[in-house]
Amino acid sequence: MSHHVKTLAVAGAVAAALSAHATTAVNAQEQEKCFGVSLAGANDCAAGPGTTCAGTSKVDYQGNAWTLVPAGTCTETELPAMADGTPRQGSLEALERDLPA
Repeated sequence: MSHHVKTLAVAGAVAAALSAHATTAVNAQEQEKCFGVSLAGANDCAAGPGTTCAGTSKVDYQGNAWTLVPAGTCTETELPAMADGTPRQGSLEALERDLPA
């Protein structure tokens, strides 16, 4: 392999790495924490007292557990109604509903 081809290969790898890093940073900025929308064991973090972090929520739609969602979609997320028929929706702040016993 010629020196020129090796140089181009290294330059391409560096460009790809920088591009991937920039894309990750942009995607992180376009997400927001949404409380009360994750299924049991599928939260990203903050699952309340007695839990450690990601994947530790105990019940579906646990109000004090959050999941990252696309920015601007949290409160518009459609969720099943509670057992008494009260509608559920995501929140940008922790909720007092659907907490484990």
